[in-house]
Amino acid sequence: MEHTEKSKVHAEKGLLGKIRRCLSNRPLPSAADRKKFGHDFAVSTSFHGIHNVAQNDSKVRKAIWLSVVMGSVSLLVWQIYSRLLNYFTWPTTTSIEVQYVEKIEFPAVTFCNLNRFQTDAASKFGIIFFLWDIVSKVLRLQEVSANHTSPPEALDFVANQQNFSITEFVKKNGFYLNHDTLLHCEFFGKTCGPKDFRHVFTEYGNCFTFNHGENIQSKNKVSVSGRGLKLLFDVQQEEFIDNPIPGFADAGIIFVIHSPKKEPQFDGLGLSSPVGMHARVTIRQLKTVHQEYPWGECKPDIRLRSFSTYSTYGCLKECKAQHIQKLCGCLPFLLPGNGVECDLLRYYNCVSPILDHIELKALCTMGTHNSSCPVSCEETEYPATVSYSTFPSQSAARLLAKKLNRSQEYIRENLVNIEINYSDLNYKITQQQKAVSVPELLADVGGQLGLFCGASLITIIELIEYVFTNFYWIFIFFLLKILEMTRKPSPPQVV
Repeated sequence: MEHTEKSKVHAEKGLLGKIRRCLSNRPLPSAADRKKFGHDFAVSTSFHGIHNVAQNDSKVRKAIWLSVVMGSVSLLVWQIYSRLLNYFTWPTTTSIEVQYVEKIEFPAVTFCNLNRFQTDAASKFGIIFFLWDIVSKVLRLQEVSANHTSPPEALDFVANQQNFSITEFVKKNGFYLNHDTLLHCEFFGKTCGPKDFRHVFTEYGNCFTFNHGENIQSKNKVSVSGRGLKLLFDVQQEEFIDNPIPGFADAGIIFVIHSPKKEPQFDGLGLSSPVGMHARVTIRQLKTVHQEYPWGECKPDIRLRSFSTYSTYGCLKECKAQHIQKLCGCLPFLLPGNGVECDLLRYYNCVSPILDHIELKALCTMGTHNSSCPVSCEETEYPATVSYSTFPSQSAARLLAKKLNRSQEYIRENLVNIEINYSDLNYKITQQQKAVSVPELLADVGGQLGLFCGASLITIIELIEYVFTNFYWIFIFFLLKILEMTRKPSPPQVV
C-alpha cells in the first residue's frame, strides 16, 4: 500500500504532472468567451457577407444572407474545382509565327546515286546486293522481315570469308563523287566541287552531304531568295548498276534535305530526280517547339552519346546499337558507338534476328514521352516543293554533247540537273505553349475568390487563424480530460 502511494506521488511529479500544471496555468476560455470570439470574427473578417449574418437581428434577413453566403461559397468551390480540373488536364495552345530575316541558314543536302555499285565489281561479286541489304537493315524503320531464301553462294561466302570488310568494299566500289560525276556545282553564285561534300554511308551505299556541320560553308547564310545550290550530276548508268528489283530499278539521284547538325534519313523521306530532268526544289524553313511532359511529349534532359544534337532518328540508332552490342558482342559500322565491328557471319546469324526481336518486343520505340526515343523539344524541317522539266533542250543537248564529248542520247540518259532555293527569306515557328501557367491559375483562383466572396490572401489567413484557434481549444480540452481520468484513484484492493 505504501509502495502504491509512492508511485502515485512519483507520477504526479512526473511528465504528466508537469503537463497538467502547465495547462492549468492557462485556463480554457469560457463558453461566453468562445461565443464572443466567434462573433468578433464574423463582424471583423474581410470575408464578405458573414457580418450581415452575425449582426442582423431579423431572422428572415439572417436566413437570406446565410443563403447568399452559402450559395456564393458553393459557386466559388465549383469554379475553383473546374479551374483545377482544367489545369491538371495539361492543356496547350499552338502559336504560328512567321519571322522575316535578312539572311537565313542553308540546310544540308545529302545526295546518292540510285545505282549504288560499280558495274565491274557487281558483275564479279553479285552477292553484294544481298550482303548490303543485310548490313543496311539497321538503318531502316521497318516491320519484321519476312522469311526468304538466301542464295547458297551468299551463305557459303558469309561462313568462309569472315575477314571480308564490306565497309571497304562499298567505299571503294560504290558510287564516287569527282569531277566526272559532278559536272557543275554552284552555291549562291560561288563555284563548289567534290571537296565541299562529306562522304556518308546510308542504305544507298556511298552518299555525299553538302553543307555538313564540319564544313565552313554551313556557317554561311543565304541573303537572296531564288538563289541557292545548283548541281549537275552524271550518274553514268553504264559505270554504275543496281539490282533491278522494285525500289532500285530507277536511274537518277535521290537526295534528302536536313539540318546540318543531324544525320540524313532516307527511309521514306528522300526526294528523287530522274535522268533527263531538271528538278527545281523550293524549300521553306519550319521550326517546331514542343512542350515537355506533361504538357507535351518531349524530354529536355535527354542527351545522346554520339550526337551533339538530339533527334529521334539518332536516338533510334543509338538504341539499336546498345541492344546489338549487348546481345551480339559487336557493333555494326553503320551505327554510332565504340566497339568491335560485326563481321558478315554475325550480321547474318545475330544482328538481323536481333533487329526483328527489337521490332517485335518494341524495345526501341519513338514518339511519346515514355518511349525509348521521345519527340525532339526543338526540330527544324525543310518542307519542299519540287517541279520538273525535261533536261536538256535540243539545243542544250547539242552543246553539252560537244562540250563533254558524249552523244546526245548519253546526255539525256545520264545527266541530272538539281536546283535548290529558298522561296522567301523567312521561317515559320510552330510553338506548343502551356494554355494555363501557374501564375495564371493563381490569378484566376484569386479572381473567383474576389468575385464571389470578396476574399483575398489575407482573408484566407484570417480563416486559417480562426480554425486553428478553435482546434487548439478543443485539443486542450480533451487533453485535460484525459489527464483527469488518469488521476482518478483506483478501487481499493482487498488484502
